[in-house]
Amino acid sequence: MMAFDPTTLTFNDQGLIPAIAQDAKTSEVLMMAWMNAASVEKTLETGRVTYWSRSRQAFWIKGETSGHTQELVEFRVDCDRDAILVLVNQIGPACHTNRRSCFYTAVTNEAETELMAPMED
Repeated sequence: MMAFDPTTLTFNDQGLIPAIAQDAKTSEVLMMAWMNAASVEKTLETGRVTYWSRSRQAFWIKGETSGHTQELVEFRVDCDRDAILVLVNQIGPACHTNRRSCFYTAVTNEAETELMAPMED
């Protein structure tokens, strides 16, 4: 086993890398967000998944305000080192629309169908 070096990741021109969050127990894809080098390091150090908010230009620790947290179970890097997969224990909904997953819209034959309703509090 070798030590992980975040500088080996391939970040885009804005210094960001896409991060997919997946439920560690069910394998359900929950959401996609962006990380920068510092948020990668914070995630690995704290075990609390930390993203980079492009709109606020600030760190975004999932669940910090909503209570819908993501506890890191495993951190994976894809073969090109230009995408991240975080396997998480998700507490509450992952999506800001209060749904379990951000991927709740199916497109078939050019029509959209919502697959899940918002979760109840």
